[in-house]
Amino acid sequence: MPPFLSIVIPAHNEEARLPYTLPRVRAYLESRPFTSELIVVDSGSSDGTAAAARQFGEDYPSMSLVEADRPGKGLAVKLGMARAKGDYRFICDADLSMPIEQVDRFLPPQLAQVDIAIGSREAPGAVRYDEPAYRHLVGRGFNKLVRLLAIPGIDDTQCGFKCFRGVVADDLFAVQTLEGWTFDVELLFVAQRRGYLIVEVPIPWYFNAGSHVRVLPDSLAMFTDLFRIRYNYLRGRYGRTDARPA
Repeated sequence: MPPFLSIVIPAHNEEARLPYTLPRVRAYLESRPFTSELIVVDSGSSDGTAAAARQFGEDYPSMSLVEADRPGKGLAVKLGMARAKGDYRFICDADLSMPIEQVDRFLPPQLAQVDIAIGSREAPGAVRYDEPAYRHLVGRGFNKLVRLLAIPGIDDTQCGFKCFRGVVADDLFAVQTLEGWTFDVELLFVAQRRGYLIVEVPIPWYFNAGSHVRVLPDSLAMFTDLFRIRYNYLRGRYGRTDARPA
């Protein structure tokens, strides 16, 4: 019997954060009435990320560790989703910049009949805490490009908290090609063209220092990826564009 919820945590050089994050995720999952699993994906870390996850999992059999041989958030999430079996599959950043208890708002019964629920720092009701002004400006500039070139109508594609119905995850991650930061733009681009119902969930979001995003080089790579997504689409790389499955 598959679990109701899978939580996937991509982790690159997160040795310091995991001892804080994993107990909180476990406490959340064990306090809920549904079945669950936790999957940590170490994406080519050079520190003790894998060891920290492995140690935590020694007395938590619902957690599994996946190890990738190279960095890449998109790669880590794809590998985690391939392992996940839940009816709902949730991507969770290792810094818990959104309190883990907010996951309830992405799931039935609070949110029903939705294919993809994405955390949003821009939807009405969302609140950002302690974010540097330059980070906010860079993020809003990139989102304008995303809406222009790829995904109209979504105000925050880059927030690291997203929930997929299991059947939708199986469909979308099978055609994912990008292994870096822009993977979620690619997934949402394909999802819109396949008619999936996507909603933005306004969240409280807390800026945490120590982000692995390198603002200038990563922004340039992400901009280039927007054209790569369009190219893939025109070449038929993403396959069908018909209605969503039941």
